[in-house]
Amino acid sequence: MAFVLELATKSQQKYIQNYISAILREYNIKAEIMRSVDKLSFACESSHPKLQEAVDTIADTLPASLFLKGSSSSRIDQEPEHLPKIENDVPLSLGLCPSCQKEMLDVTSRRYYYPFTSCLSCGGNHSFLRAYPYERAKTSFKFVVPCEACQKEMHSVGKKEQHHINSCHECGIPVRLVSKSSERYANDAGSFRTMFEVAAKAVADNKKLLMKTTMGYRLFYKASQMHNDSLLMMIKASNITDHLALITEEFHALLSIERPVMHVTLSNEKLKEVTGANTAFVKYPDDGFSILLGVELQKLGIDFIAYEEVDEGCDADILMDYDLEIEPQSDMRFFLNKDVDFIAGGERVSFPSHNLEEKNILSVADELVGIPKENKMFFDKMEYFEKVEVLGANVLMGDSEKYHENQKYFVEDEATFMAAIVENQIVGKKAIGAYFDEVPSFLYYDGKKIIRAVPPKSFEGENLLERISQLREGSDRLVENLQKTLPDLYKEIKALEGKKDIKLFEVVALILGLDDRSMRGVVKEAMKFVGKGGIQVDMHVKDNRFDNTAFLASLISYMLAGVSTSILAYSIFESFGDYFYEIIQELQSKTKATEIVLCGSDFANQSLFSRMQRNLKLHPPHMSINYPIGKESAVVGGVYL
Repeated sequence: MAFVLELATKSQQKYIQNYISAILREYNIKAEIMRSVDKLSFACESSHPKLQEAVDTIADTLPASLFLKGSSSSRIDQEPEHLPKIENDVPLSLGLCPSCQKEMLDVTSRRYYYPFTSCLSCGGNHSFLRAYPYERAKTSFKFVVPCEACQKEMHSVGKKEQHHINSCHECGIPVRLVSKSSERYANDAGSFRTMFEVAAKAVADNKKLLMKTTMGYRLFYKASQMHNDSLLMMIKASNITDHLALITEEFHALLSIERPVMHVTLSNEKLKEVTGANTAFVKYPDDGFSILLGVELQKLGIDFIAYEEVDEGCDADILMDYDLEIEPQSDMRFFLNKDVDFIAGGERVSFPSHNLEEKNILSVADELVGIPKENKMFFDKMEYFEKVEVLGANVLMGDSEKYHENQKYFVEDEATFMAAIVENQIVGKKAIGAYFDEVPSFLYYDGKKIIRAVPPKSFEGENLLERISQLREGSDRLVENLQKTLPDLYKEIKALEGKKDIKLFEVVALILGLDDRSMRGVVKEAMKFVGKGGIQVDMHVKDNRFDNTAFLASLISYMLAGVSTSILAYSIFESFGDYFYEIIQELQSKTKATEIVLCGSDFANQSLFSRMQRNLKLHPPHMSINYPIGKESAVVGGVYL
């Protein structure tokens, strides 16, 4: 009988599969891989004398993953006949696995302090991709000739097998550290360690470090210099809970192989004072550069630093750079509470992917494409693909390129809704979709096509104060009181009226007096509220659409009444939660739809989502599984519209 190791996961990516396969191959254990919608299984030869040792190795070193929800074992009659295969045709951008981190910090290793350390199941491998098919000749490493030891690893069983960008100190990439007064190079263990020591001391001395990591350019600095676009990088795992108020699931998610960005609550009072908020967007070091910088900063007694994603022209005191071309992906943002988790946004881990039912169609949305390949759809950035023969192209509205003579257009909210329908296997069933990206919209899927039941109403700042004054009887006095009582706010709103492309929540943040004039700023302000309930904000519907003018007038009224900004920010999302529920119920009643879908990145908000959970307790909504709930999944839904 075969021993079966079963992992509960809905992820269709291959990095966990490859990691386990590599260990089984190292032990020369035959195994058959079985994959279903929510399970990954390995049927292993039970008679192998080192099976238990291999299973123990897997248990001790398997990276924690956002998508692993448990494990179990069983037995089946049929014994496997071959070693499990490595499937390394898709490079991903991941954190470093425990084995690679250990190798990078082992003084006896060929990769001691080598920041490009990775394996086929971890690291920023996708950044170096230049074209498909994925092989060394189609990456930035094509000019880096592997040494004999690296070449041997690439052709031997194990975690470096088929690792197309394998390298070490002997054959690897030199890195330079440049300041205004000096320049140094690192190309061996000693010089790399010294380089990271110098870089860490510079950050500790309040200098800004621009570092070209394998995940892109990042500007590092002390947390005391944080601003609205900064992320907080926790660099000492054992001290994370000294600074962040995390539930167990959040702690594990931060340290997972996917290394997501998460919006979490701060517990360190000094940190709250520095950031001016009680929450922050937080990440744990992912690639070799960030990890080694963190190791040296820990030696200086530093538990966390700040950074932001920038381009190579960003001004800094010191630069760490290398000569390989990279094309980084946007970071994964992950939402999690005690009951639900989902990908809020970003490209990493979700893309590239080889998933879902094949259609002979090209889907194009925001530089991402989907093409048919081997009975499934393959999704990644357009630049990596050559010409493909298809029957037609579905393209996101606004793209002026001509990709095919048979070209049709789709809109973002419908495509994002459709992506969730396909992923959750509810094609053919009636469904109501609520979409939220700055402004709300509601969609109805009748089992065949999508109908915009309540279309989004784009926000326009033109003549805003005049529109508020004409809203209803007495509204003119509201504008007069605003000009008299809050003259600075009145002037700022007036100044916005002549600008184009003003977002609704930019004005909301302005009315609330927030420095971060965006949805992000309002969300962070809402998280400051610790009460049990807010106040009712006007969610008026006009001409079957959400009335932006009435909504903003309501906020101005509360500000004139002296309502605290944190209560008001929280109340905005609480009221939106009730508004979404009311419209969903109404549409369900009219259409007899049995399924509910939430999509749009602005649902990744604890204040709003908690309200939605409460309201939809009896009918939990569907959300995207392997892809973000926001605009990044439009390319997926575009295939099936």
